[in-house]
Amino acid sequence: MKRIEQRGLYFDELQEDALYVHSPGRTMTETDNVLFTTMTMNTQALHLDEVFASAQPLGGRVMNSMFTLATMVGQSVPQLTQGTIVGQLGLSEINFPHPLYPGDTLYTESKVISLRESKSKPGMGIATFEHTGKNQDGVVVATARRTCLMFTRQGHSTAGSGQ
Repeated sequence: MKRIEQRGLYFDELQEDALYVHSPGRTMTETDNVLFTTMTMNTQALHLDEVFASAQPLGGRVMNSMFTLATMVGQSVPQLTQGTIVGQLGLSEINFPHPLYPGDTLYTESKVISLRESKSKPGMGIATFEHTGKNQDGVVVATARRTCLMFTRQGHSTAGSGQ
């Protein structure tokens, strides 16, 4: 029987002229917000205290933006980088233009902004993605650029054989 494993795309399979739409969406819960906020020792009352948050300009508790960012990147993994990434090199141009609230659903799509073969690591390339997170109404709630060191198909094959 042929074995088929889920994986992301290799560097040489990525396309700059494509929009990668990730699924499923992720409905954010109050539990997510409280757990992530307290696990990361972020005591911001905008995430934890409904009485305080409801008296602020955003009108109530908002999702921790770091949780939004992590979820947005995570939603891209199965389609783009699962098993094909060597390492994340950096995140930049991170923006949160609209709040995400508990009960909202986050949908993420990605574009490849640039691709270049690595000069120092044969069989690898550097890919820069632009991730965009939208809520259920299509409102952009987060954007980020993410740069990754990726295997090429041949590079991964060689790395797996120990050569």
